[in-house]
Amino acid sequence: MSDAQPAPATPPAPATAAVSAPTPSVVELHVTKGAAGWSEGVHEGTTARTGPRAALVPGRPSSTLERRDARGAEQRWRSARWTSPEQRLTVPATELVVSWNADVPRGCWVRVEVRATRSDGPRTPWYPVADWAATDEDIAPASAEPARDDATAMDTDTLAVRADAAAGGVRLTAFRVRLTLCRRPGARAAPAVRRLAVMASAVPDRDAPPPSPPGEASGVELAVPPLSQYAHEGRYPHYNGGGAAWCSPASLRMVLAAFGRHPERSALAWVEPGHDDPDVCHAARRTFDHRWGGCGNWPFNTAHAASYRDMNAVVTRLESLTAAEGLLAAGLPLITSQSFEEGELPGAGYATAGHLMVLSGFTADGDVVAHDPAGRSRGTVRRVYPRRAFETVWLRTTRRRADGSAGTGSGGICYVLWPEEADARRLRALARVGVG
Repeated sequence: MSDAQPAPATPPAPATAAVSAPTPSVVELHVTKGAAGWSEGVHEGTTARTGPRAALVPGRPSSTLERRDARGAEQRWRSARWTSPEQRLTVPATELVVSWNADVPRGCWVRVEVRATRSDGPRTPWYPVADWAATDEDIAPASAEPARDDATAMDTDTLAVRADAAAGGVRLTAFRVRLTLCRRPGARAAPAVRRLAVMASAVPDRDAPPPSPPGEASGVELAVPPLSQYAHEGRYPHYNGGGAAWCSPASLRMVLAAFGRHPERSALAWVEPGHDDPDVCHAARRTFDHRWGGCGNWPFNTAHAASYRDMNAVVTRLESLTAAEGLLAAGLPLITSQSFEEGELPGAGYATAGHLMVLSGFTADGDVVAHDPAGRSRGTVRRVYPRRAFETVWLRTTRRRADGSAGTGSGGICYVLWPEEADARRLRALARVGVG
């Protein structure tokens, strides 16, 4: 679930060499986009917008619903709904994470729900995922209250098979997503969902993922501006306690800035004069989950990233540092999610139950260059972490806490951001990890 913040090509093998079978992937990313993708499914007042900005948009709204607005007042909203076709999974999954890219102007918001088919026969309920808007002026964007059935649970941003059911063999074999597009009565503006991504995975329980050798990104370091979350310590404590918990929005701002995306000056007018890096405060406010109470809701972060001009973003898992190297070699930094005890990641100097940082490069020897927002100043944000230690704390799913109790790991969760103007090399690198 969400983080608990508080080179040259390898030459071909000789024809006579034995070639081992590739390891089956345990991660699938299903993406809906384009006019053709949005034309499928069940439309109840929605339609597919064609052209270069293809999206799911309201047509003639079919109904209304009631929801409190940002001031807490009951408000009736015009709504239109789309339900995806059922998507079968190649590899039955234990987790689903839904993310979306949408243009949501003032007066509008989007509701996201997901339902899965279980391997033992039943379907899950329609689990609410989130009510999301690009700002907090119309609604307070929020994930749904945790919910469960006898084998699965929806918590903040992840639909998962519960541990006891997973041990008994229950898996998720298919899913559908439902989107409800809402706007104030009389509003001329309308929401438009450009991309819907569902990451399904069946990462095995592991405390030590297989090691990977240095690869094509050895010696590659991308130009990422350093930003420290601790520059904002104590600021705006109503957003998850202030900057000390803002690793996710600080990491997001580093990557967006690397791609030349910055908030409009008018969007920063609420930040007190004299604050360093007011864009980090802005990102914290825009990623804050008003139900969960944190800035680390994974799809809220990618949705905010994609609200910038011609930006795309998804939540996915990568299965190795080798996969990450392909993206870095093409000029695409990653934002990775990891948890560890002090000393498990040499050079970090802290422990965390969940932390985001930017994977920005690799040394010539294959160690990881990270822009870690836990650095207390800009000058200490750039770090070099040992390759094996980094891939362990990022890719594992289980761990042992300092007190001896069992903890969890993200299993390779990351945010992948890329600009619409991505060149052919970047697009090929994205396609190799199932992102497009």
